[in-house]
Amino acid sequence: MDAKIVFVVMDGVGIGDGGPGDAVKRAFTPTLDDLMANRPWIKLRAHGTAVGLPSDSDMGNSEVGHNALGCGQIYAQGAKRVNIAIESGEIFQSPTWRSLVEHLTKTDQTLHFIGLLSDGNVHSNIGHLKALIKQAKVEGVHNVRVHALLDGRDVPPTSGRTYIDDMEDFFATVNDESFNACFASGGGRMKITMDRYQADWKMVELGWQTHVLGRGRLFESAAEAYDILRQETEDIDQDLPPFVIGRDGEPVGKMEDGDGVVLFNFRGDRAIELSMAFDNEDFPYFDRGERPNVYYCGMLEYDGDLHIPKHFLVSPPDIQLTLSEFLVNHDVNQFAISETQKYGHVTYFWNGNRSEKFSEELETWQEIPSDRVPFEQRPWMKSAEVTDALIEAMASGQYAFLRCNYPNGDMVGHTGRLQSVVIGVESVDLALSRLIKAANQYGYTLLITADHGNSDDMLQKDKKTGEWIVKTAHSLNPVPFIIYDPQDRFDINKEYDGKAGLANMAGTVADIMGLKAPELWEPSVVVPRNE
Repeated sequence: MDAKIVFVVMDGVGIGDGGPGDAVKRAFTPTLDDLMANRPWIKLRAHGTAVGLPSDSDMGNSEVGHNALGCGQIYAQGAKRVNIAIESGEIFQSPTWRSLVEHLTKTDQTLHFIGLLSDGNVHSNIGHLKALIKQAKVEGVHNVRVHALLDGRDVPPTSGRTYIDDMEDFFATVNDESFNACFASGGGRMKITMDRYQADWKMVELGWQTHVLGRGRLFESAAEAYDILRQETEDIDQDLPPFVIGRDGEPVGKMEDGDGVVLFNFRGDRAIELSMAFDNEDFPYFDRGERPNVYYCGMLEYDGDLHIPKHFLVSPPDIQLTLSEFLVNHDVNQFAISETQKYGHVTYFWNGNRSEKFSEELETWQEIPSDRVPFEQRPWMKSAEVTDALIEAMASGQYAFLRCNYPNGDMVGHTGRLQSVVIGVESVDLALSRLIKAANQYGYTLLITADHGNSDDMLQKDKKTGEWIVKTAHSLNPVPFIIYDPQDRFDINKEYDGKAGLANMAGTVADIMGLKAPELWEPSVVVPRNE
């Protein structure tokens, strides 16, 4: 085997059940249909233990998915990594936790927790928050404030009140004469705080005003805020406006000099910008006002190359020998491209949570700026522009391995607007048709897969009413792996169908290129045709 490869990630395009919520099946996808009828393909596992998450009930996500695709191995990820650290007590012996608690017990200042209030296990887990609060009390911290970002994306779209009530019940079990924990602020995750890839700093600025400075509309409780804002706006949780909890007209959780702050999200992409706002002295993105001097830390180190944040509780997985590094060591020229929304996935996450290239000479990265409009209003996103640039790179003959990500199935899928999701999937299908023509013209083999499901599972039945409601979270469905080779040289070992996972792709790439993969990688699933 010896071929030049274009590796395509159709983000969020899984294999659904063909039901009413399967936007992939509902879409007009003549290219995908033809590929799956006439070319070698299998189902890959893209969630749970296959990508290093705690159990097979855990949805995959783009970050762990691209880690697995890019390194050929399965590492303990996200929730699983933090679970291990909490269960073993490692997190509470970390230098950051020891310094944080020592400082707060000496000064009797407040400990603030900011993060996504759900058990979605994609960005955070409410169980981690409770464990940290319990330990803080044990070690002598007296005051805790929780700044709750509402999910509705990795969990049902209007489930926020359930998590608020759950935390209020938890507060009642730990609060006493010497300890007080309560909500201080909040808002929808797609409205405030959790921007990524510096696409919209206004979100982070609004979060800063809300959580740090305590500025915003005051409510007596998080439950009151949630009920009123849902009624007024009719928005789902992820889009709800910010709120501040107040007593006698004053915020209960404005941050002060000497306070401690923990961002308890474990996923990095939507944690980096807030971390920069807390840590960076030179910060040009918005006016932070009277910035308090706090001890800030993250659950993880969200960027290992840029060391963001400066302090963190749990070391991330130490990912070694990625596909990019392997190809650099074999002098293979590489090209990576996506639009802004997923650019970090084909670069940072693909390269094992590294911001820097392994070789400036052998790696070329290109970002197509995303439009700053709601995804449901422009569901084709930048698929055409990404394809234009990718075909230009193929035509140059410079690169032996190219990779791209089409975000449509995931980013539009998260909006819950089924008609828009269908258009988004159709846009990706159109891009594939163009790539096939280019592969024929320039002699490339196309490897087509996805990092997880989403657009394939857009509806769910309400447990109480039995009615169909919108689902905005990722799915647990497998994803396709398809080979299109103009010379029809490759087949897939069907024994891997439904058993192999995303981590098998790095070895498959090496195999097709005629390179011997490292033994620690998951095995290739490809075999020569007619062998």
